[in-house]
Amino acid sequence: MQRVFFFWCCSKTEMSKSYFDKLKCFYERYSEYVRKNPAATAQLESAVRTLSYLIAGRFAESHEVSELVYSASNLLVLFNDSILRKRLRCAVPMSLSQQRLLTWLSVLEHVEVFLEMGSTKLWGEAGRWLVIGLIQILKAIFRILLLLWYKSGIQTSPPIIPLDRGAEFVNEDESNQEQEDDNCFVGQRSGRVIRPLGSAHSLQARMWGAPTQKKRRSSLKEEKLHSTPTQLSLQETIAESMSIGRPLLHLLCLGLCGKQSWKPWLLSGVLELSSFAVLSETKFQNQWERAEMRRRTFLLLYYLLRSPFYDRYSEAKILFLLRLLADHVPGIGLVARPLMDYLPTWQKIYFYNWG
Repeated sequence: MQRVFFFWCCSKTEMSKSYFDKLKCFYERYSEYVRKNPAATAQLESAVRTLSYLIAGRFAESHEVSELVYSASNLLVLFNDSILRKRLRCAVPMSLSQQRLLTWLSVLEHVEVFLEMGSTKLWGEAGRWLVIGLIQILKAIFRILLLLWYKSGIQTSPPIIPLDRGAEFVNEDESNQEQEDDNCFVGQRSGRVIRPLGSAHSLQARMWGAPTQKKRRSSLKEEKLHSTPTQLSLQETIAESMSIGRPLLHLLCLGLCGKQSWKPWLLSGVLELSSFAVLSETKFQNQWERAEMRRRTFLLLYYLLRSPFYDRYSEAKILFLLRLLADHVPGIGLVARPLMDYLPTWQKIYFYNWG
C-alpha cells in the first residue's frame, strides 16, 4: 500500500512538472513574440478592449461580462508592458518591493469595478459594500506606503503608466542610426544638423529623415522612463495624504449618514478641493505628474454626477440636454441615446462614480 502511494505521488509530481515546463515554454514563446511585435500586441489589446464595448447591452448580465473583458484587456496591457520594459532594460529607478507594490495597486484598480459587480450578484448589497471597503483600505495602505516610505510623490492613476508602443520602440536599424547620428555636425548659427559623408549608407538603405527627429524621440523616452518623482514638502505631503484618505472618509461618512445625506458629498468635496489647491501650486518637474494634475482637475466635474447633487439638480438638466441634442442634431443621437440609457447603470457603480 505504501509502495502504491509512493508511485502515485511520483506520477503526480512528474505530471505537475511537465505542466510547469509547458507553461514556462509557452510564457517564453509569448514573451519573445511580444518583444518582437509590440505594435501587433497593441492591436490585440485594442481589439479586446473594443470587444468589451460591443458586448455591453447585448444580453442579460452583459454589463458584468463587458466589465470582465475590459478588466482583462487592462491586465493584458500591464502584463505585456512588463515584458517590454525588460526588453528595454529601463525599469524605473525603484526597488523591487516598490515595483511589486505598484503592480498590485494597478491590478486592484483594473479589477475593482468587476469585483464590485460580481460581489453584488453573489452576496447582495452587504457583500458589495464589504468588498468596496476592503478594496479602498488596501488601496489606501499601498498608496500611503508609496508616498511616505518610498517617497514616490503624487500618486497617479493608473499607478504604472502604460508604455507608448509607437514612440518607445525602435528597431535595430533605427537604433544603429541613432548611434551614428552622435557624430553629426550642428551649425552654430543655423542649428542645422548635417550627417557626415562617411556615415552615409548606400542609396537603397539611406534614411532621408533629419537626424534630430529620432534623437528627440529617444530623449523623450529617456525622460519618461528614467525620471524621478518631484519631492513633496511637508504641506504637499499632507495634501496628498488627504487625497489618499478621502475615499475611506467618504465611505465612513456614507455609512454613518446614509446615501441621501449631503455630508459625505460635502466632506469629499472639501478634502479634494483642499488637496488640489495645495498641489496645484507645486511646480512639478515631470510630464506625467502634470498630466495627473490635469486628470484631477477634470475629475472635479464628477461632483456634478454624484448623488445627492445629481439626483436633485443635475439629472433633469443633463437628460434634457442629451434628449435635445439627440432630437435636433443629426448623428448625435447615436451617442446621446445610449448614454442616456447607461447613466442609471453608471450611477449605481461606486467605483465608476467615487473610485
